[in-house]
Amino acid sequence: MLSKLNSHPDKLKRIFEKTLSLIEEYKPDELAVEAPFYGKNVQSMLKLGRAQGVAMAAALYRNIPIFEYAPKKIKQSITGNGNASKEQVASMLQTLLNIKVMPTQLDASDGLAAAVCHYFQKSPKAAGKSYTNWKAFLSDNPDRKA
Repeated sequence: MLSKLNSHPDKLKRIFEKTLSLIEEYKPDELAVEAPFYGKNVQSMLKLGRAQGVAMAAALYRNIPIFEYAPKKIKQSITGNGNASKEQVASMLQTLLNIKVMPTQLDASDGLAAAVCHYFQKSPKAAGKSYTNWKAFLSDNPDRKA
């Protein structure tokens, strides 16, 4: 989809339009995103930041509040381990949400992980109590079991 576009501004425009389209179709109340992280390739980070910025601008254009979560916070929320791999996050999401087939691109599960993390952060059940293992958590939260 984006690979067919030659210029970076055209790609950013496409991201903005697609994000607006998704907002109009699904009518979300809030947007959760992964906060920027530091990488070794400055050009890649700049392009990623611009892409994230136009997606956020689309949400703001529709008056949708934005919530950012650090990558470690998202991983901790999903797997219980802030240093979990993308594969571990995807596997836990598949289990938690009873997803039959996960996308082959692990970056696709990152957005879903941010959304689930946001849900967990906003859930009144999650506030004020911590767990040392999944069994205890699921015992107190049977509705979150897949």
